Amino acid sequence: MEDRNTVCFDISIFLKQDAFDLRSIAAENQFLTVFGFFSVLSRFIGLKPKVTRALIRFSTLKAKREDYKSIEDVITLLAEMGYDKFMASFHSLLDAYAERDNERKVAALAKQITMEYEAFCDLINSAKKLSKPELLQNEEKNLLSLQEYIISWEKEEAANKPLILAIDDSLVVLNSLTSVLKNDYQVVTLPKPEELEKVLLKQKPDLFLLDYKMPGLSGFDLVPIIRGYEEHKNTPIIFLTSDGSLDNVTSALALGATDFIVKPFKPDILREKISKHI
Repeated sequence: MEDRNTVCFDISIFLKQDAFDLRSIAAENQFLTVFGFFSVLSRFIGLKPKVTRALIRFSTLKAKREDYKSIEDVITLLAEMGYDKFMASFHSLLDAYAERDNERKVAALAKQITMEYEAFCDLINSAKKLSKPELLQNEEKNLLSLQEYIISWEKEEAANKPLILAIDDSLVVLNSLTSVLKNDYQVVTLPKPEELEKVLLKQKPDLFLLDYKMPGLSGFDLVPIIRGYEEHKNTPIIFLTSDGSLDNVTSALALGATDFIVKPFKPDILREKISKHI
């Protein structure tokens, strides 16, 4: 099954780039296998010298039959990947060139497409693997659909992310925390502080975010509970407080908190503090 001309790629790089939109490709092409996807990308990159030369000739209205063929070939590969918008740009170039009554329009289209094409190829090249991974040496994994592989990768990726337990009686705050942190961390939210011990029986957080003031149990009440677990004697605890007075901060740190963040928090400061302690 293995084609010696097929390059291997790190799919995770594509998944982290919104511009590549790999999840949509996988959803719309459910019969596309991982090996098939690698094969398309390999052929796409292999066409680059011819396509680049063709775009230059189109921009100067000197395209030859072979240049049309190169553009048609790249359109075919884009169709296999489901990049309709990109395909439309190449079709627009061919249509404008066929009219041959607006050189400025053709040159502008060719320039724009060249920039987009170069950036697209750079992204693909950045994901190249130097050696063939176990993925392509395993017949069974070769036959996985791209969508199945992505689901598997996302589960593994989530399991490897540090776990943060955020406790706050405000759902708005918890949603904000999740939105800011979800790309880098697993975030478990708890709006009812009295259920902390139930959660700790099932989860082992790598860091706690505690609201200072809550009805029932406050953040101050939760710190001794957390520190009572042997595995959390030194787990970082960051207080979220709207009162950053010296007395409150001193009391929190003396009780066993690691740091504090004043609400409303700035996303950059939140990420910086967590990265520092986790």
